[in-house]
Amino acid sequence: MLHIDLPTVSDISILAGERAEACVSIYLETTPLSQQTDAARITLGNLWRDAEAQLRDNGFDKKHLAAMAEHVDDLREDDGFWRLQANSLAVFVTPDGMRTFRLPNQLTSLVQVSDRFHLKPLLRAVTFPHAAFVLAVSENHVRLVEVFAEMAPQVVRVPGLPGGAADAVGKSSLNDRAPVGRIHGAEGQKVRFRQYLRQVDNALRPMLSGRETPLILAGAEPLASLFRGINTYPHLAQQGINASPDRMSEGELAQAARPILDQIHQSQVEAARDLYASRGQQGRATADLAQAARAATMGAVETLMVDIDDVVPGFIDEETGQIDLGDGDGARTYGVADEIARRALTTGARVLGVRKADLPKGAETLAATLRYPV
Repeated sequence: MLHIDLPTVSDISILAGERAEACVSIYLETTPLSQQTDAARITLGNLWRDAEAQLRDNGFDKKHLAAMAEHVDDLREDDGFWRLQANSLAVFVTPDGMRTFRLPNQLTSLVQVSDRFHLKPLLRAVTFPHAAFVLAVSENHVRLVEVFAEMAPQVVRVPGLPGGAADAVGKSSLNDRAPVGRIHGAEGQKVRFRQYLRQVDNALRPMLSGRETPLILAGAEPLASLFRGINTYPHLAQQGINASPDRMSEGELAQAARPILDQIHQSQVEAARDLYASRGQQGRATADLAQAARAATMGAVETLMVDIDDVVPGFIDEETGQIDLGDGDGARTYGVADEIARRALTTGARVLGVRKADLPKGAETLAATLRYPV
C-alpha cells in the first residue's frame, strides 16, 4: 500500500514562511516496492550534490553546509524510512533540520536552492485527490475499500461497521411488522434500511473525520439513494457505482472507481477555467506574471492555477510586487511563480497546482482570478 503523509494547510503555511540563508527543496520519484528503493536513494544523493555545488559556488558557510549534508546522509541511510514509500518524496532541508512528505502523485525530480522553499510541486499533492474510498453497501454486506491510482486496492477495517442490514437492526428478516405497530412491507423495509445505513454512517465518521478524500458509493437502489439522504461525509462523490457490489472483487470496485476519480479531478480543473473565463470578462483575470505578482502582493488573488513544473527564476519586491527576472537558476534566486503562489496562499486564495495542459488557453505559467481589478 502507499505510505502517505500529505502536508496540511498549516504545514504548507509554515514552509511558505520559512526563511534561511539556504533552503534546499528536493523532489524525487519513489516507489512503494521496498525492494526497488535503491534508485530513489541514488537520485536523492545526486540531487543533493547539485544543491551542494550551488551553495559552494555562492560561498555558503562550510559548517552549515556540513550540517545540511548530515541531514541528507542520515535520511539516505535510514532503511526503515525507505521501506515505507509512496510515488514521490519531497525533502526540505535547512542547516537546522529537515522535513519530508511522502506523496501519492508522481512528480518530476528537481532540486531548488534559495532563501525559501520551492512549494509548487507540493501543492499538486493537496490540490487533487489521488486516492478514494469506495463504500460498497448491500443488504447483506458492507465494506470500505481504499483505491489508489496505480496500486492494488485495500480493504479498510472500520470498527463498528455492521455485518448487514438484518444484523444492524437485530432482525432475521426486514419484512416483519415493527413491535410498535409501524408500517411494514416495502415502506417498513425502508425504515429498517435507514436504521442500517445510519449505523454505517456513524461507524465511518471517526475514520473519515477531517479528511477530504472522495468517498464513492457502490450500491443498488434503493440503498444508494437512501444512503445519500443519510450521509454526513461532505466529500461523497455525486457519481457512484450503480450496481450491487456483492459479487464485485476489490479489484473490480477499483476499476469502476478510477474513472470517477478522474472525473472529479477534471471537474475541478474545468470549474477553475470557467471561473477564469468569467472573471476575464470583468477585468478580473490575468495570466501575466508581473500583474499576478502585484495582485498576490496586494492580496487580490482569489484563485490561482499554477504550472508545477515551470520554474522562472528571479525576485519579487516584498512591498510593490515588482518582478526582477534572474539570469538563471541559482542559490541567489527563486521561482517567481512559486513565490506568487506563496503570497496568494497567505492571503486566503485557493491555489491549484496543475500541469501546463490544464491551464486556460493562452496561459503559460499561471492563471489568476482576482477579487477586484488591479
